[in-house]
Amino acid sequence: MRFAHNVLPIVCVYIVIKTNITQRLMNIQIREAKSEDAGQLLAIYAPYVLETAITYEYDIPTLEDFTNRIESTLRKYPYLVAIADGQIVGYAYAGTFKGRRAYDCSVETSIYIERNHHGMGIGRMLYDELELRLKAQGITNLYACIAYTEHEDEYLNLDSVHFHEKMGYTLCGTFHRCAVKFDRPYDMVWMEKMFDIDNSHN
Repeated sequence: MRFAHNVLPIVCVYIVIKTNITQRLMNIQIREAKSEDAGQLLAIYAPYVLETAITYEYDIPTLEDFTNRIESTLRKYPYLVAIADGQIVGYAYAGTFKGRRAYDCSVETSIYIERNHHGMGIGRMLYDELELRLKAQGITNLYACIAYTEHEDEYLNLDSVHFHEKMGYTLCGTFHRCAVKFDRPYDMVWMEKMFDIDNSHN
């Protein structure tokens, strides 16, 4: 049975960002996405479409289309954004795994981080909060569909696979040479995490 997801308060986390020059405290806020966030989220997503094979989408969605995607997701699942210094720097959401009712305990998860904010723990914060909200809905199985290659290139590396492994996901399926982008064939893998088997991650 699926329960309507609860509106939870904004989560604030402070993380220390180290550079060669200084060390500063960054205030990261996690909150539910809003329709008016679409422009900022699309700005994060667009470089992934144009410059990488991380998404197999060829064309940048229109603002209207992207807004509709957010609103459609929020009717059923959590859609979260991470905010640093007043700007959205990443987002994560859950989507329908399969349309039939028997799959209601499962969701597909997705995450995108603004590329200048990689390696700061923002992805973990988003996924941690996403998991809390999905558990509250009665979700037990998480699935991530990830672009994959055995030979990393300028368009695709294995960072997403490694991130999901750290978050407790395991490989459960591979589709070989099933997609072509930038005139190169790429694979796709499915990774899964099951709350009733392992509720922890390192």
